[in-house]
Amino acid sequence: MLQPKRTKYRKQQKGRMKGISQRGHELSNGMFGIKSMDSSFITARQIEAARVAATRYMKREGQLWIKIFPDKPITKKPLEVRMGKGKGAVEYWAAVVKPGRIMFEIGGVPLDVAKEALRLAAQKLPVRTRFIVARDYSA
Repeated sequence: MLQPKRTKYRKQQKGRMKGISQRGHELSNGMFGIKSMDSSFITARQIEAARVAATRYMKREGQLWIKIFPDKPITKKPLEVRMGKGKGAVEYWAAVVKPGRIMFEIGGVPLDVAKEALRLAAQKLPVRTRFIVARDYSA
């Protein structure tokens, strides 16, 4: 059976977001976090908006970790351009998020501050989220 020729420069496809997250589904740095319940592309602008909302509420105390990174280029051809002539230019960068993926973590702040900061951050994201607490957390 012939194998397809693998070239150095492969055209990147959008792909499918099947199943649940295989990694990044446990808290690693902070005591609190938000976990995704849906699958979606999350743009770099949405991640930055969520980061700003959370850090502004925390008033620069404690620490915030962003556990997702927008490493997937999403391309688009300009309006009213004919088919062909290659792939379009990069429109924005996105992170692929599946159900179960922890997106943000917070440490060094009380429970009520972390809960409200992550609630404000979750409002900026296009996925349903759940607030989670580390197993070894004691009030």
